Amino acid sequence: METLQRVRARRVALASYVGSAIEYYDFFIYGTAAALVFPVVFFPHMSPLMATIASLGTFAAAFLSRPLGAAVFGHFGDRIGRKNVLVFTLVIMGACSIGVGLIPSTATIGVAAPLLLIAMRLLQGFAVGGEWAGAALMSAEQAPQGRRGYFCMFTQLGLGTALVLGNLVFLGVHSAFGDAESAFFQWGWRIPFLLSAVLLAVAIYVRTHVEESPVFAESTADGPAGVPIAEAFRHQGREMVLAAGTVMGLFMLAFQVGTYFPNYAATQLHYDENLILLVGVAGGLCSLVFVAASAMLSDTYGRRRVLAFGATLALPWTLILFPMVQSGDPVRYGIAVIGTYGIIGIMMGPMAAFIPEIFATRYRYSGAGFSYNIGGILGGALPPVLSPMLLSTYGSWAITAVMAGVAVLGLVSVLLLSETAGRAMVLQLREAGINPSTASLVS
Repeated sequence: METLQRVRARRVALASYVGSAIEYYDFFIYGTAAALVFPVVFFPHMSPLMATIASLGTFAAAFLSRPLGAAVFGHFGDRIGRKNVLVFTLVIMGACSIGVGLIPSTATIGVAAPLLLIAMRLLQGFAVGGEWAGAALMSAEQAPQGRRGYFCMFTQLGLGTALVLGNLVFLGVHSAFGDAESAFFQWGWRIPFLLSAVLLAVAIYVRTHVEESPVFAESTADGPAGVPIAEAFRHQGREMVLAAGTVMGLFMLAFQVGTYFPNYAATQLHYDENLILLVGVAGGLCSLVFVAASAMLSDTYGRRRVLAFGATLALPWTLILFPMVQSGDPVRYGIAVIGTYGIIGIMMGPMAAFIPEIFATRYRYSGAGFSYNIGGILGGALPPVLSPMLLSTYGSWAITAVMAGVAVLGLVSVLLLSETAGRAMVLQLREAGINPSTASLVS
C-alpha cells in the first residue's frame, strides 16, 4: 500500500509540475514580451512612458480575473473533484497563450489589437485562478505522511523551469534575427507563444493519466460543501486574509524582477536584450535550487519557519534591490535579479504545502485558490504597473518604499499564521470552530 501511494504521489507530482510549468511559462513569456516588445507592437502611438504603463497594464489585467477564476473553479473543484477542473484550466491557459501569438499588431488592425490582447489576458487569468490551488492540492492530498513538502515542491519548480524556458526561447529567437529587429517585432516575438502548444499537449497527456485525490472522495462522502467559498470565509476568514498576505511578498518580488526590471533595464539603462534574457535564465536556475532546498527543509523544520526565514531576508533586500538595478552596472543588475530569485525560491518552496494545509478539505480548493490570487493582485499586479509612475513622479525611493511595505505585510502575515505541518493544523481548525474529525484533513 505504501509503495502504491508513493507511485500515485509521483504521478501527481509530475502532473502538477508540468501544469505549473506551462502556467508560469505563459505568464513569463507574456511578461517578457510586455517589457520588451508590446510597447512597440501594440502601443506605437503613445509616449515611451505611457506605452510601458499600458503594456504592463495588460499584463496586470490577468490578475483582475484570477480571483473570479479561483472562486468558480474552486467551487467545482471542491464539488466535483480536482482532476477534471485542472485539465479544463490547462486547456484555456494554453489556448489563450497561442491566441496572443496570433493577434495582429496595432498597425494592422488598429485599436482592436490591444483590445484582443486584454481579452486574452483576462480569459487566461480566469483559468490561472483555478490552476495553482488545484495542482498544489492534488500533490498535498496524495503525498506520503511526512513528505508533503517534498512532493509539493514539484508544483513550485514550475516557476524556475518556465523562467529558464521562456528566457531561452526568447533569447534564441532574438539572437536568430540578429540585426533584423523589424522582423522580430513583426512576427519573431510570436514564436515563444506558439511553442506553448507543445507544452500544452504534453501537460494534457500527463494530467489525464492521474487519479482523483482520495482525500477529496472521503471529504464528499456525505455530500459536497454547499458553497465552498462561502464556507471558507465563514469558518476561516482570518486564515484567508493572512494567506493572501503571505503570498503578497512573493508575488511582488517575482513580477517586479520578471517584468518591470527588464523593461527598466532595456528602456532606461539601454542594456542589450540578450544580457537581460541571460540574467533571467540564471535567475530561473537559482530559483530551482532554492525551491528544492526550502521545500525539503520544510518537512524537517516546518513550513512557517522556512517561509519566515525567506520573508525576513526579503525585507532588507527590498531596500537595496532597486538601487542595485538603477546603478547602471550590468554586474550589479545581474546580482540583484539572481539574488531576488534566490529569495523567491526560499519563499516558494514550502508554499504549495503550507497554503493547502491551512484549509479544511471541503473548501480547500476555494480557500487556497482565492487567497493565493487576491495576494497575486495586491503583490503581483500593482507594483509593476505603479513603478513607472512612481519613478516618474516621486523618484526611486517610492518604488523601494512600496516593495518594502509589501515585504513587511508578507512577513507579518507569516508570523500571524500557525505552523501547519503535523498536528498543528488540527489545533488551527479547532480554533476556527471546525471539528477535525469531520474536516478530512490533509494531515
